[in-house]
Amino acid sequence: MSGSQENVNQYLTFKLGKESFAIEILKVREVLDFSEPTKVPRSPEFLEGVINLRGSVVPVVDMRVILGMPKNEISIDSCIIIIEISLFDETILVGALADSVQEVVEILDTTIDPPPKIGTKLRTEFLKGIGKVNSGFVMILNMDRVLSIEELDMVERLSMEASAPVDPNMMHGEQEQPSATAP
Repeated sequence: MSGSQENVNQYLTFKLGKESFAIEILKVREVLDFSEPTKVPRSPEFLEGVINLRGSVVPVVDMRVILGMPKNEISIDSCIIIIEISLFDETILVGALADSVQEVVEILDTTIDPPPKIGTKLRTEFLKGIGKVNSGFVMILNMDRVLSIEELDMVERLSMEASAPVDPNMMHGEQEQPSATAP
């Protein structure tokens, strides 16, 4: 056998507005039709809320807000891409709200250019590169870097709070009474 072995990876492509993005298929757990997430009080703008995924609480982030784009109305094509994100030595699941999912494509490593230094409205630290697909380009996201460690920590903490068992004494508007202390 002669010649060099070219590395081909598969990516799930999706749209945010007119822009095409891609995520390594190995990071994608599944794609869900959009269902309204449960809002989490005091959450940042990029956090849409949480969903129940077979008994697990999964935070859903708005990819448009994270990438500095204006929010969009939910449409029939809107979906939630369940992604595995590596944080230190653990893997967490995050739902990524996208305008639509396109297809799974194969991209040769040799056809991926580094992120541009200028001319993009996106912060480029979370771009792996720009891939050539058919006659166009797709921005390949590094999902482990899309959310900062502080944002991931906040998302994980808020989703854990949302999944905490509800204190039955706090239901139906009952307030926890302060313990009486003698003056």
